[in-house]
Amino acid sequence: MRAIVATSRTPDVLREVGARLKALRLQQNLRVKDLAADAGVSPRTIDRLEAGRNIGTENLVRVMRGLGRLQAFEAFIPVPEVSPYDVERLKGKVRRRASSPRTDRQQ
Repeated sequence: MRAIVATSRTPDVLREVGARLKALRLQQNLRVKDLAADAGVSPRTIDRLEAGRNIGTENLVRVMRGLGRLQAFEAFIPVPEVSPYDVERLKGKVRRRASSPRTDRQQ
């Protein structure tokens, strides 16, 4: 297994995620067809995921649920914390878009 770092290329990250999910499946002693049935996807989807191919977000969520690891998304994508400053500044409003970058465009 290799570390996933900020400089990792996307195909390398996909291959590493696939390898880790395959190791997790094998650790749970699940066959591809059994995980596919539990997850509600085709065995080919599991094969593609484990090979580092793109399977789509919905299928990834299904496979994670099939592996009993759906809670991993909580650590992966935590709920953003709102600072007290932002609470006061927004006065209960929810941010709907990002502001434009603050770069000096006069060059």
